[in-house]
Amino acid sequence: MTLQATSNRQTRTTSHEPERMSRRRVARIAGVSYLTMFVLAIFANFVVREGLVVSGDASASVANITDSIGLFRLGIVAFAVIFVLDVVIAWALHIVFRDTNSDLSLATAWFRLIYTALLGVGIVGLYQVLQLLGSDAFGFMTADQIATQTMIGLGSFESAWLVGFVAFGIHLVMLGTLIVRSGLASKALGYVLIAAGVAYVLDSTAQIVLSNYDAVANILLVAVALPSMIGEGWLGFWLLTTKNPRSVVE
Repeated sequence: MTLQATSNRQTRTTSHEPERMSRRRVARIAGVSYLTMFVLAIFANFVVREGLVVSGDASASVANITDSIGLFRLGIVAFAVIFVLDVVIAWALHIVFRDTNSDLSLATAWFRLIYTALLGVGIVGLYQVLQLLGSDAFGFMTADQIATQTMIGLGSFESAWLVGFVAFGIHLVMLGTLIVRSGLASKALGYVLIAAGVAYVLDSTAQIVLSNYDAVANILLVAVALPSMIGEGWLGFWLLTTKNPRSVVE
């Protein structure tokens, strides 16, 4: 009887081992994707987009992009890679946390995919700008027309990304909740992600509804950037280094 019980326990352990190994690999895939995306986002957003686009000055933006068209191309490629990595991360996080709450984990993944889809829509706007400024196909247009179409393309990216951040903020709130409930990682990580998610939603909503958004822009920027950088960097490192990402809530 004792030998049979021991054999059963060993069988159960062996049968679960492939699942544990698989989930560990999925977590590492998510971790590598997160940290890669983190670096690419800094380059694409701060070096390329904010470095070349001058808010409210179409002529300067056109001149900057035209003079650095290669850098602008790389920025679009970086955003496209981020687009793909976001899909990978949505899938991987669902696998890691689905034992905690399958429905919540699935909803968390869907909200990230909604954000990703809107990012993809925005990238189309950037590509249109590239087509406009990176070829001679629009030589029949005047300088003012080119500047106007450029700002429309850039504005399309901004608008799609802004709406997408609402979905992304909800994703972070749900993800933080999963982490708090799961016991897989520090609850502090979950609370930081929840704070970042709330900040994303508030900032995006404020940009839409406030006519004097500039008066609170710096405060909201800090409110978004601080918990987001800490939380998402921490999450990426945890996913990369965790040894056994199995939920304690089975």
